[in-house]
Amino acid sequence: MVKQRIVVGLSGGVDSAVTAYLLKKQGHEVVGIFMKNWEDDDDSEYCSSNIDFVDAAAVADVIGIEIEHVNFAADYKDRVFAEFLREYQAGRTPNPDVLCNAEIKFKAFLDHAMRLGAEKIATGHYARVRQNPETRLFELLKGLDPAKDQSYFLHRLNQAQLSKAMFPVGELQKTEVRRIAEEIGLPNAKKKDSTGICFIGERPFRDFLNRYISKEPGLILDDRNRKLGKHVGLSFYTLGQRSGLGIGGVKEKGAARGAGDHAPWFVARKDLEKNILRVVQGHDHPWLLSHALDADNTSWIAGHPPAAGTYGSKTRYRQPDSPAIIGADATNSLFHLDFPEAQWAVTPGQSAVLYDGEVCLGGGIIAQVGTEAGVAHAAAL
Repeated sequence: MVKQRIVVGLSGGVDSAVTAYLLKKQGHEVVGIFMKNWEDDDDSEYCSSNIDFVDAAAVADVIGIEIEHVNFAADYKDRVFAEFLREYQAGRTPNPDVLCNAEIKFKAFLDHAMRLGAEKIATGHYARVRQNPETRLFELLKGLDPAKDQSYFLHRLNQAQLSKAMFPVGELQKTEVRRIAEEIGLPNAKKKDSTGICFIGERPFRDFLNRYISKEPGLILDDRNRKLGKHVGLSFYTLGQRSGLGIGGVKEKGAARGAGDHAPWFVARKDLEKNILRVVQGHDHPWLLSHALDADNTSWIAGHPPAAGTYGSKTRYRQPDSPAIIGADATNSLFHLDFPEAQWAVTPGQSAVLYDGEVCLGGGIIAQVGTEAGVAHAAAL
């Protein structure tokens, strides 16, 4: 194996720590970089960047590599957070991790690593990269641990980015990564996985958005136009949301109490023009089921859309692959998907990602959603 100079993004977590260790063990020249990308509330209980840097520095010390602290906060605010807020204000639900990977980890960080003389960069993502021997194109593959696969978040990477990327833990199960970390005495071997907003951390989300997005309270109505309460602002809700609605069961005057009176409520529609939040009872209500979607802001890993046909798809992270049909009219900016099996709570602003088996083909941002019974009913209200 050719020894290379590899710059590893050390986050303070166990996955990137084991990534650096594995590459050093293989004989590569490894340099660690800790990215600081958020500094609006550095001293708050939710911003863990100071703790994470201490952990990353301790890991670098154990492994025996240099570590550099780099601040990409301005890039993050301009390229990721500004778009994140624009999407929420428009009533959509963005996925900041997708944009963060494309704009920060594999753009700003990649550029910085190349200036340091790196031949490759590596991160602790659960995914894999290979070069197709026939087409010579680089392919993004799912991580071997299906419970941790992160290819969904990486689907916007292009050929130039993938050609420089390495994901060593993508070849491993998470349990094996933890075992290696404990075996070599890494100080963060038992550190829990981060589940917060990319680089911003875990915090009460509504309180956080409140600081950046103006509130416009309005009515909460059900699918029969019954008033159930008031919402605090459409930006603060996502389709399929069940908790935090502040509403109970509804019973018609004079009607006997039935089993459906206490069925859970789900967010099903946002009427931006009238500032109305539409909710429905029951997980399988027609308004929550979609048979089609249109996506824009498209990114295909091969540089062009896949051939027309049926592929695996995800419209949210951790969702099992579902069959989706893409037509011959897909372009590098737009595509339409039809679902033979209805998909639950497909959400504008999230990513629709296509797979050919274990190969991630790319995807786009969900712009519009189509249902069967739901569309005509909603339009009539």
